[in-house]
Amino acid sequence: MLPLPPFRHAALALLSLIALTAQANTESRITQVKVYPGSATVERMARVAAGSKSLTFTCLPAGLDVQSLQVMADASVRLGETAVLTEPRAQSTACGTHALDGRIRELEDQKAALQSETDALNLVTGYLKGIATQGGGGDASAGVRAAPDAKGVTAMADALRRTGQDSLQKQHQLKRRQSELDKQLAPMLAERARSQGNGGNVVSVTVTLAATRDADVRLSYQVAGPGWTPAYRAMLDTGTRRLRLERQALVAQSTGEDWRGVKLVLSTGQPRRETTGRLPSPWRIGIVEPQRDRRLNESAKMAMAPAPAPSVMADMAARQEPLFDVSVFHNSFATEFSVPNAIDVPSSGQRVSMALGQTEDTVNLAARTSPQVDASAFLIADMAPPQGVWPAGPLQLYRDGAFVGNGQWAPPGDARLTLSFGRDELVRVQAEPERDNRGETGFVGVRAERQLQRGYVIENRHRTPIAVQVLEAAPVSVDDKVKVTATFAPQPAEREWNRQPGMAMWRLDLAPGQSARVAADYTVSYPKDAQITWR
Repeated sequence: MLPLPPFRHAALALLSLIALTAQANTESRITQVKVYPGSATVERMARVAAGSKSLTFTCLPAGLDVQSLQVMADASVRLGETAVLTEPRAQSTACGTHALDGRIRELEDQKAALQSETDALNLVTGYLKGIATQGGGGDASAGVRAAPDAKGVTAMADALRRTGQDSLQKQHQLKRRQSELDKQLAPMLAERARSQGNGGNVVSVTVTLAATRDADVRLSYQVAGPGWTPAYRAMLDTGTRRLRLERQALVAQSTGEDWRGVKLVLSTGQPRRETTGRLPSPWRIGIVEPQRDRRLNESAKMAMAPAPAPSVMADMAARQEPLFDVSVFHNSFATEFSVPNAIDVPSSGQRVSMALGQTEDTVNLAARTSPQVDASAFLIADMAPPQGVWPAGPLQLYRDGAFVGNGQWAPPGDARLTLSFGRDELVRVQAEPERDNRGETGFVGVRAERQLQRGYVIENRHRTPIAVQVLEAAPVSVDDKVKVTATFAPQPAEREWNRQPGMAMWRLDLAPGQSARVAADYTVSYPKDAQITWR
C-alpha cells in the first residue's frame, strides 16, 4: 500500500475533526425563567460551532411539556426536526455524574485512609494487651525462665504505658476527623440526591441543524408546578403620617433542575388557562302548560329562566380559580416584573424572597368604630391607590416600627386605599342601651310600628387631636309596604358610605380629652298582619 501524501493526512484529520464536532453534545445553561402562577417557561442556550449537524440538550426535567418545546436560532443556523428522549437518570451518560461527585469521592477516600489507620492502631493496641497479659507468666513447655528484675519490669511497664497512650490518643483523633468528614459529606450527599431526584427520569432533546458559523441556539419549554406569590409590607409612621408600601415576591419550584444565576421574570399571566371566552346560549321564552303539581310548575319556571349573563358566569368562574386571576387586578394583558439581579432558586421547594420595589405617600389617619357591632376603635390610614399592578397577597402591618399583625392585600381598584393598623386603645367608645318601642298606628290600628333609638359616646384620650369615623347601619326597606324613617343627631357626613344604602358615617374631629355623642332614631311602619324580616 502506498503511503498517503501529507495533504491527505491533513484532509482526513480535518474531516474527522468536523465529524466529531458535528456529533458533539454542547452543554447548555439556563438564561431566563418566566414564572407564572403554577407554571414556568424555562429558556436554555447552547453554543454550536460552525459545521455542527445536531445539538442535544441533556438532563432536562421529566415534567416538561413536550408540546411547548420551541427551538430558536439566528439566520446562520438552519433548524430541522426535533427528537425527545425520556430515560432513567441512571442510564443517561450525560446525567449520571454530578458536579459534587469529585468532592464526594475525595472525602470518601480520606475516610477510607482514616479507617485503615484506625484498623492498624487497633492491631497495635491488641498486641500491647497481649504482652501485658503474658508479661509476668511463664511457659511450662519452654522451661522455667528467670524472673525479670524490678528495673526491667518498670521499664517494660513504662514503655507499654507510653505506647498504649499514644495509640489510644491517635484513635480518638481519628474518630474526630472521621466525624468531621461525615459532617461535610452529609449535605453533599443530600444535595446530590435532591438534584438528581433520587433517580427518576430525565429528558434529552436532540435538534437536527446545519450551522454555517458559530451561533447560539435557544430552547424554551414549560414546566408545571413552579409559582410565585406576592407579599407586602406596610409601615406607618403616625408622627409624620407617612406610609411606605414594600412589594415582595416569594418564588418556589421543585421541577428537578436548579435555577442558578438566571434572569427571573414574574408574570401575572395564566398560560394554562382557557384561550377563548364563553358564548351566550339562546334565550327562548314560551308558554308553559298548566301543571297540577306545584312542584312541576316551579321546575318549569326554573327551566324558563334565562341563562346567567356572561359577566355573572365569569365572576362565578373567577371565584373558583386560584389566586392571580388576571381579570381581578388588570384590565387587559398580564403584567411582568423583571428582577434585575441574577437569582438562584433551588429545586427543593425552598421559598426565595425578592423585592419588587416600594412606594411612599402621605396618608390621612382616623380612628374608625362600629359601636353596634364592636365598641372598639381601630386606626386606619387612607390614601390614593399606588400606581401599577398590585396583585392580591398577604400583608404585614407595622405601626411606628412595631409589628401589628397580618392582613390581606386586596386590589384597591379605583377607590381609595384603606389599611387598618390595629386597635386604638386611647379612643373610648361607649354604646348606650338600645331602646325598642312597639305600637300601632293608622285608622283602627291597621299598621304596626317599631321605634329604635341608639346612641354612642366617643372620647379622645390622646394628647393630640384625632379624626373619628363612626359607622352605623340604618334599616333599609325593600318592600313598598314597609316604611322606614331615619333621624340622626348630628347629621352624618355620608348616608351611603362606600356606596352602600343605609350605611351612615359620622366624621368627628375631637380635641385632646374631648368627647362627642351621636344618635340615630328609626321608625319602621308595616301592615299589622304582615310578617317582616330583619336582616
